[in-house]
Amino acid sequence: MKNKIQSVILVGFAIFFTACNSTSTKKLDQYALIPLPETVTNQQGALPITSLQTLSTPQENSYLAQEITAFLQTEANLRLAWKSQGDLRFSLDKSLKGSEYYEIKIQTTGIDVRSASDEGLYRAWQTLKQLILLADDATKLPTGLISDQPTYSYRGAMLDVARHFFSISEVKRFIDFLALYKFNYLHLHLSDDQGWRIEIKSWPQLTTIGGQSEVGGTTGGFYSQKDYQDLVAYASDRYITIIPEIDMPGHTNAALNAYPELNCDGKAPPVHTGIEVGFSSLCIEKPVTYQFVDDVIRELADITPGPYIHIGGDETHATPNDQFIAFIDSILPKVERYGKTPMGWFETRASNYTGKMVHQYWANEGNEPQNVKKGNPIVMSPSSFAYMDMQYDSLSKFGLHWAGYINVRKAYDWDPKSVVPSLPLDDIIGLETPLWSETISDNKEMDYLLFPRLIGYAEIAWTRSENRAWEAYKKRVTKHLDWLQTQGVIPYDSPLLKAN
Repeated sequence: MKNKIQSVILVGFAIFFTACNSTSTKKLDQYALIPLPETVTNQQGALPITSLQTLSTPQENSYLAQEITAFLQTEANLRLAWKSQGDLRFSLDKSLKGSEYYEIKIQTTGIDVRSASDEGLYRAWQTLKQLILLADDATKLPTGLISDQPTYSYRGAMLDVARHFFSISEVKRFIDFLALYKFNYLHLHLSDDQGWRIEIKSWPQLTTIGGQSEVGGTTGGFYSQKDYQDLVAYASDRYITIIPEIDMPGHTNAALNAYPELNCDGKAPPVHTGIEVGFSSLCIEKPVTYQFVDDVIRELADITPGPYIHIGGDETHATPNDQFIAFIDSILPKVERYGKTPMGWFETRASNYTGKMVHQYWANEGNEPQNVKKGNPIVMSPSSFAYMDMQYDSLSKFGLHWAGYINVRKAYDWDPKSVVPSLPLDDIIGLETPLWSETISDNKEMDYLLFPRLIGYAEIAWTRSENRAWEAYKKRVTKHLDWLQTQGVIPYDSPLLKAN
């Protein structure tokens, strides 16, 4: 009888402690997920992480499967074996709507992830990854359901590798951050007055001469076509599309220095290592200019599987307006001829081109655009809200402030469809946050301007505006900054994140 009583007591204690352990687990909707998902539903109970022993994905050797197994081995010391019906199950469900819509169901016996596409499954994995990285108790996850999808189809960031050159490894590190926060486009600004960064085989001196300089007079660099294709493949594994930009007809001093025949006077201008803009132009009247442009677009299109080629078109102060329009009118069909959709900075809206084109709005706050044609997609990059190279305040170590200061709250507290009400709102497909590199040249300096702002732009692009609130975001982003610092990132220390 005594042994029976002891057994009952022990069972009672086990049930009590299990219940306490379960209720003490942080609820699913209390996790600091960024971007904030569309819906999060809590359930009772918790999933022990160690119970995840097997993984199933649509393809056994896919990049998704490789990333999941490598991550869990590193972060949770789990060695998952692939199985057709695993404890951690990623499956395609064509009945679900939206290519990036996903559902995550965490149960006490395992995790089910569903989406209509591989891309959606990958976005879901980033959410799961954050749950594990930000867990207070690394041994378990709370049960519940997450359903999620993006507000905008275009969620981009731009990296200027022309003013200062960034290596393959530095760009891949940038891509990894973009992937974690569900960006899907990386715009590479590959040419400018200070340097030309992409190999063009039919014009080799663009890189052997034009690629050797950068701001400040230090040595530049360039990507071979093989390097570039490596970056494209690396980004593609993470469902990020690279958009190459060759800026023209202005911002072309490096090209003119390499090939003086592209200049109207046939003379090579001096190498430019300052940050002034608007003084250079391809010679609009020379036939060689159009052969040059055709060759560049053709070679870029051949090594770019994504749908877009960006042709720049901004700050063409040295090109008369009628010549600028004639030039843009002539090159946009070339992009289309090589199977790509042209993109351009917002000045290119003056073109008479009737085909599809994506316009990128970048003007200052309050600078209302004129003569905007409806029907062409618009990507929002308003410089007074979205430019990560703007200083946070007057004491910032890096950055400029020609478009004003952009503190952490201003970077987060705006909406792409309300900042310029005169634009055709139905044409706005998303946002892109540019990082120009006049004042930065390495990862440490880059991180100062990126974080925390990059994280906020990710949430603007993904999460519906009615679900976003500064005070709640401030608490969540602080958790992310704490984790980023464990990865060697030194973010800008914003006083706004410390204020009550």
